[in-house]
Amino acid sequence: MLGVLAAAPALAADLTVSAAASLSNAFRGIAPLFESRNPGTRIVFNFAASDALLAQVSRGAPVDVFASADEETMDRAGNQKLLAAGSRRTFARNALVVVIPSDAKVRPSALADLQQPAFRRITLGSPASVPAGRYARSALEAAKLWPAVEPRAVFAQNVRQALDYVARGEAEAGFVYATDAMIMKDRVQVAFSVPTTPILYPAAAIAGSAHIDAARRFVDFLLSPEAQAVLARQGFQKP
Repeated sequence: MLGVLAAAPALAADLTVSAAASLSNAFRGIAPLFESRNPGTRIVFNFAASDALLAQVSRGAPVDVFASADEETMDRAGNQKLLAAGSRRTFARNALVVVIPSDAKVRPSALADLQQPAFRRITLGSPASVPAGRYARSALEAAKLWPAVEPRAVFAQNVRQALDYVARGEAEAGFVYATDAMIMKDRVQVAFSVPTTPILYPAAAIAGSAHIDAARRFVDFLLSPEAQAVLARQGFQKP
């Protein structure tokens, strides 16, 4: 009996990583690198807006790692005692840009230009639930332009949906991360960069994880040279 048990293959551990939508491409590139160094562990991703992911974790969803697109959301996770002590790491930085369709005839060069009649629909993540939307609204409020833009705002469920709206020509301009704009260079063009507070990405292991050691290893791995190289190729900057 012991011989049979010894010969049985180790059961693979599925590590569930809930991550901000803007991390989709980078994390899919990082997963096989982590798996190759941790035999028997398989990464399962859940991508969505950071606030939606936090709501899932707070309701007890079986999540091992949480990676958000802003520090505010991770702070809330910490305040709710959802994070494993000492596991939080900031692993990347991003920038906010305004994109327009690649064939657009009018190109804005600053936030004030979005007041022009040509920009009938301006998309951004819902500020109530999407970090990119909060960054966009804060920048517009600082420029005293939110009252002019809000009536034309098309709110998206996450930053990738906002990108899709512009790519399909369903909005004349949109606020997305610089990394998102890179993945559709043939369908959108960056009009200008938006001044914001630092856009930092933290990750942490979830306190109730059934695979806490693997979860901690994944978070730490995000700061490894291999993972940072993948992030850099996707346009992320070092934290």
